[in-house]
Order: sequence, then C-alpha cells, then structure tokens
Amino acid sequence: MTDGGSAVSTDEPTLLSNVSDEFLGSLLFWLPPFLLMGFFVYGAIGWNFVISLTETSGFGGVDYSQLDIEQYTRAFGDPTFINATTNTFVLLITFTAVCLAIGLLLAIMMDRKLRFDNGFRTIYLLPMSLSFVVTAQFWLWMYNYDNGLINIIISSLGFSKYQWISNPDLVLSAVIFALVWQFSGYAMVVYLAGLRAIPQEQYEAARTDGANTLRLYQRVIIPQLKGATISASVVLMVFALKAFDFLYSLTGSYIPPKGSDILATMMVRQAFRINNQAYAAAIGIMLFALALAIITPYLTYQHRRGEL
Repeated sequence: MTDGGSAVSTDEPTLLSNVSDEFLGSLLFWLPPFLLMGFFVYGAIGWNFVISLTETSGFGGVDYSQLDIEQYTRAFGDPTFINATTNTFVLLITFTAVCLAIGLLLAIMMDRKLRFDNGFRTIYLLPMSLSFVVTAQFWLWMYNYDNGLINIIISSLGFSKYQWISNPDLVLSAVIFALVWQFSGYAMVVYLAGLRAIPQEQYEAARTDGANTLRLYQRVIIPQLKGATISASVVLMVFALKAFDFLYSLTGSYIPPKGSDILATMMVRQAFRINNQAYAAAIGIMLFALALAIITPYLTYQHRRGEL
C-alpha cells in the first residue's frame, strides 16, 4: 500500500518485460540461421573481398601482408574483362527487355479470357521449371549445325545453315533467344497477376469515354503495371547474372566463344583454369556490386511503398 491508499501491483508484467521475454524466446528460432548465414554468406563475401586485394594464385596459402587494389585496376585495363563486361550488359538489358515485352503480350492475351487459358499458362510457364543445364542441352540440340531443328527449317526454306554456337557474331543472340524462351513465361505470370488486380470498373469507364483497345492499354492499364514491371525486371536481371551454368553447358568449355564470354564465365575461368584466385575474386566482387546495384533500388522502392 502507498500513503495515498492506492495499491501498486509489482507482479504485473511491464511492456518492456513482455518484449524481452518474446525476444529471448525467439532467439532459438532466428539466431542459429542468422549466425550460419552471417558466417557462410556474408563472411565468405568479406573474405573474398580481402583475397581480391592480394596477389593470390594457385591453391596455396594467402599472403595478407600487402593489400592493394591492383586486381581492380588490372581489370579495367584488360580487354578480355571489357569484352566480358560488355557482353554481360548486352545480355542483361536485351534479355530482360525482350522477356518483359513478350510476357506483357502473353499476359494481355491470357487476360482476354481465351479458351484453355489455364493450359496455355502452364505451357508458357513450364520452361522456367527446367534447370539451366537442361535448357542448355535442349538448345544445344536445336542449334546443332547438321541435325538441329532450326537449321533444318532454315535449309528447307532455301537458306544456308548457320553455326549458331561457334560463330562469335551469333552466339550471344542464340543465348539470349534460349533464355527468353525459358523465362518469358515468368514475366507473363507476373503481368497477369497485375492485370487481374485492376478493377473492371476502370475498363468500363475507359470504354465509356470512347477509348479503343490500344488506347485503353496504353493510357489506363499499362501505367498501372509499374510494380509488376519492376519486380519482374529485378528477378530476370538476377537470373541473367547467374547464366554461367547455361553458357558452360551450351559451349562445353570455360572458354566460350568471344561473343558470349560474360563476367561469370571469366571469373570461373580465372579461378579454376588459370589459377588466378585474386583476379577471380575481384571479378566476383564486381559481380556482387552489380547485383547490389540491381536489388538495392528495388528494395528501396518496396520500402517506400510500405511493402517491406
């Protein structure tokens, strides 16, 4: 009892104690994966950055006595690195843009209530369930000079056959075409979800105002798909950065044709064929920075919308 006659119970838990109890009770669930990810993912990235500052070659010990940025300055003066970087950006931009365009077109078709639209949706999305290796083997057969379906069709039309894989001028286009085949269905699903979320009243209001189909999509529908476009673009660009196993399976070598060498293939070649681990680590860090440059604006956009 207090002097004023009012009783204060010391047994009732305070808000702070409740938060502390919940925090301590949740440690068992989130702390182990947090520590494991911190060590094996972010710790490995940090160690890789330190190795990129050394002169490490081969699989011997690493000399940490002299750290500098020589591997990075070397990269920007290396014609092979410049070529691989150019090919990476061409692949990244062209693949993403074409996938988005085809995905949007397919989504609009599916949204117009075609017969068997569920079956078509499954067919378009099915290639994404395949691994890069399986897709590469399929297109390796399609691009075969003698027995490939593409050259058979071309020759039946009276045109000469093409060396799709070994020709430096054609191989990157062939790679982009195959990857678009695999991932345009994903863009379609993302856009279709965005289209289905638009209220039907907006369609009816636009038609009442006299808008034709082209103007309806151009002025009313497509501007509202900004979120779907951003989400699909980020995922597609990340897949483009991870295209090493596709290229390796397609070309069968750490040294793909000049026209298809990207940063991922160059990094692996430097690490395991040339045994220049420091240079490979520097390329890996630059790939990581490129991935961050893609993901960070998206996360910022999601945070500002209150979705993160």
